[in-house]
Amino acid sequence: MVKLVTTTLNSRRRLSLTMMNSIQSHRQQLSPDIDVEPLGHERLARAKAAYTTRHVGWLARTRRANDPTPVSLLRGDVAPRSGDLVLARVDKLGQHKHLELIDGRRSRLFVGDEVVLCYGNRYAPDQFEAEVPHDLGPCQLVAAGGIAARVLSLHSTMDEATALTPLGLLCDIKGRPVNLGDWALERMRTVEHRPLTIAVVGTTMNSGKTTAAAYLVKGLVRSGLKVGAAKITGTGAGGDVWFMRDAGADPVFDFTDAGFPTTYRATLEQTHAIITTLQGHLTKAGAEVIVIEVADGLYQDETSALLTSPLFAKSVDGLIFAAGDSMGAAAGAEWLRQRQLPVYTVTGMLTRSPLAMREAATATDLPVVASDTLADPAVLATLKICMKTHSGYALAQQPGQRVC
Repeated sequence: MVKLVTTTLNSRRRLSLTMMNSIQSHRQQLSPDIDVEPLGHERLARAKAAYTTRHVGWLARTRRANDPTPVSLLRGDVAPRSGDLVLARVDKLGQHKHLELIDGRRSRLFVGDEVVLCYGNRYAPDQFEAEVPHDLGPCQLVAAGGIAARVLSLHSTMDEATALTPLGLLCDIKGRPVNLGDWALERMRTVEHRPLTIAVVGTTMNSGKTTAAAYLVKGLVRSGLKVGAAKITGTGAGGDVWFMRDAGADPVFDFTDAGFPTTYRATLEQTHAIITTLQGHLTKAGAEVIVIEVADGLYQDETSALLTSPLFAKSVDGLIFAAGDSMGAAAGAEWLRQRQLPVYTVTGMLTRSPLAMREAATATDLPVVASDTLADPAVLATLKICMKTHSGYALAQQPGQRVC
């Protein structure tokens, strides 16, 4: 036993020396203003790793104390990219006092905590607008799912963002940053023979899109189908994914599976790659029907570009539109109609008010349904009628449902 322990310790010492020699060698190849410093496995294991990093196998592996994979920090005059993993220190608590971990648990943050996050841009009218900074200077936690960025603006109801000091980018011994995109699902082309696909879109964030998508999933599952779901745009966080999974969708993907911590400032080519990749993998997994959610509202740049693209029209069979009030429902339904996208029904936060439901029904000439009515197993049959007639009125014929 003593000999075995001694041999193991000696092996680890030799590995450590090899790592240090390799790091010193690569330091000489880097700019004088950039440095690679070794990072201990135990220290990395103590750091709280965010939801956005959950697919990075390198991180999961190197957080084990006995793993021999070299772990380093890239520091100095470095310009981070969206998706780069950063080790940061919490300096001051602000709006986000919790961090969603890899397993979905909300971990309370404390000043001095070290966290592993992804750099990313954020677009959230109800919270923060933020961008990936051009350096490793102080920045903020702008989303509880684990997005580090520099705040540009914030909603008047928000506290200041939780303050961070980046300690360095996680990198290999050659100084190559670890990026979420390197751990994405295999990219897939447009699926020729895809399942029935329904998209849920809305006026803005918090209009009721995810709730509608989850209840629709539940109704389709109750009808006996294998349902796959995906959130194809937005900011990395697990709440929407867990909601659709709890409703019975399996598998459930989001854009982080495609290698993007967020989709704000993504190109149209990139959002096309996300939808085709996630839809392709859901089809490959045997989904008989797919429910997708598009984040934010119709006027958000990336959402608008995606919804008006021919590829999106070919990728979906119909839309459910979520709105917060009747005016938004009317404007949104007209916007979608002008672009020849088939809207089947209106739902969302406005359905909390019977008066708002009646207003929206009159203004849009569409059925207005409370989200929980989508959980009825008859929803599949009515969706098929909608597809044949290009009308949402079939949804209004479900007996015993709250419709207007």
